[in-house]
Amino acid sequence: MQTQFFPSRTTTLYMARMFLVRTFSVLAALVLVLLALDLLGESGDVLAYPGNGDAQLWYYASLRTPQIIARFLPFSVLLGTLVTLTTLNQNSEIISLKSAGLSAHQILAPLIVASLGVAAISFAFNERVVARSTATLSRWQAVNYGPLPPGTGVLTNIWAREGDDLIHVDTVSGRGDATRLSGVTVYDRTSGALSAIIRGKEARRAANGWQLTEASRFSVATGEVETLGTARIARGVRPDQFTLTRVDPDGLSFTELAAAVNDLKAAGRPTDALEASLWHKFSGPLSSVLMPLLGAVAGFGLARSGQLFLRAVIGMGLGFAYFVADNFALAMGNLGAYPPFLAAWAPFLLFLLIGETVLVRTEE
Repeated sequence: MQTQFFPSRTTTLYMARMFLVRTFSVLAALVLVLLALDLLGESGDVLAYPGNGDAQLWYYASLRTPQIIARFLPFSVLLGTLVTLTTLNQNSEIISLKSAGLSAHQILAPLIVASLGVAAISFAFNERVVARSTATLSRWQAVNYGPLPPGTGVLTNIWAREGDDLIHVDTVSGRGDATRLSGVTVYDRTSGALSAIIRGKEARRAANGWQLTEASRFSVATGEVETLGTARIARGVRPDQFTLTRVDPDGLSFTELAAAVNDLKAAGRPTDALEASLWHKFSGPLSSVLMPLLGAVAGFGLARSGQLFLRAVIGMGLGFAYFVADNFALAMGNLGAYPPFLAAWAPFLLFLLIGETVLVRTEE
């Protein structure tokens, strides 16, 4: 039995290259099919806005593609593992490696190291590309695929509440005392009944509320519109109630989401669901490392025994069971039933133990 962790350099590069080529080939096929299906369902809404055409469809595809890649990269790693190990088994290459004294873990080592590289690429891709495209697509969908509001970090269609009064803001930019509101509408209610509507162009933070410019007031009782010029509104509303009213963890990078969580904690608001998503930004990409271990059952056993297909199905079942458990745990974390760390990491650690147990009991 060989004591080195990896097979020979030639074997290691051969297996890693085979694994990566099949993984990214599967990913490319999945992206093409799923993007085409997504465009079939969404193209009508994109083209429904006057003036939209082929350019907007291509723009939508450019924003949607990174999301599909991030979502299905772990699936592709699982399928790439199954195809690679099944091919090696059918060609009796696994038997040759075991005859040379290599253990199951040594045979899998090139695939695990390659999957670590895939996980690192996935994390960087999510941080630099996916978060930005998701935020942009969400902003675009919020305006029904019309012209995007200028600037980055701009929130659209925001609601806040002050007592009985409701406040609607078309766009919010900036943070803290530098927060600026554009397109402000205040629904002044008394005992639940609408008494007046105040509209203004912009509002900025003032000492005891928000200073609204170009304001006008419509009285429900009289039906008259009064020009106010400037008005003081939302005296009890903090800036975070506008800027953090809707935090989309998928549209924020790790550092941006961590800052949002800290801001929410400082404002005394619950953050468990966001903390689970924060931890999942690490555990999600690392799921690629589990796939060679969960799909390893397909690579061993005699190919001529008739059990190769069954082994591949078992490996696929273990992989998909992980994704089900991961989504379930994250949903429980969002509901507050699981602590954030447990919601993000419990499925990963559980299936790491399951994969190791299956591999050791069957092959080692």
